[in-house]
Amino acid sequence: MRTYKLTTAYDGTRYQGWQRQSSTDRTIQGILEQAISAQIGFRAEIDGSGRTDAGVHASGQTASIVLPGEVEAGFFTERVNAALPPDIRILDACLVRNGFHARKSAVGKVYEYCVDTGEKPDVFTRRYTYHFPHRLDLEAMRKAAGYLTGYHEFAAYTDKKEDISTNRTIYAIIVSGQGGRVQIKYDGTGFLYHMVRILTGTLLEVGTSMRTPESVLDALETKERSRAGFLAPARGLFLREVRYE
Repeated sequence: MRTYKLTTAYDGTRYQGWQRQSSTDRTIQGILEQAISAQIGFRAEIDGSGRTDAGVHASGQTASIVLPGEVEAGFFTERVNAALPPDIRILDACLVRNGFHARKSAVGKVYEYCVDTGEKPDVFTRRYTYHFPHRLDLEAMRKAAGYLTGYHEFAAYTDKKEDISTNRTIYAIIVSGQGGRVQIKYDGTGFLYHMVRILTGTLLEVGTSMRTPESVLDALETKERSRAGFLAPARGLFLREVRYE
């Protein structure tokens, strides 16, 4: 048996998220599996590093696949890519040790959220940024981000309570901006359902003085979703990197 690690990129605009679903064939995982299966002649299954929501993009999503034997050079990056739609691409494929699993072996992830603060949406980036036409206090947002950094129970910052634990570690939240564009980079061990988008909505509320930087601590302490900010739209979110030891 041979295990391969695939690094993929996709524009999530037309898709219902990463995970395959019985109700639709418009998922990234499902389309990748169909393309690989067509090339190897039998049904293939891949495991992703985690789910991305409908409309979320990725430039560094990873997946793993176990095959009966080794494939020729260029199998994934040439043959499979030729069968994929132009908004999904396998960037890299490498042979890894057996037992590697894209999700279970991951030790960290990096997400980035892009905001357009201009008066009108930018013509060329409107599908990949959240148009939020407000003047933002970036220093206040950075102060709030500091409170959110570290090991916390993020129960207030998720829309799903089925996870065994809502404890996560955020290594850094970096808020930067120039020329009507604001980027918020999140680096952590892992993120809960909707967590990055809720954190973003919370920071944007801080940036517009709808809440104080200290209010993010109240949400952490009470664990109540209503104490955190709004759910930012999916289109501004990118999965940039998945890290492994």
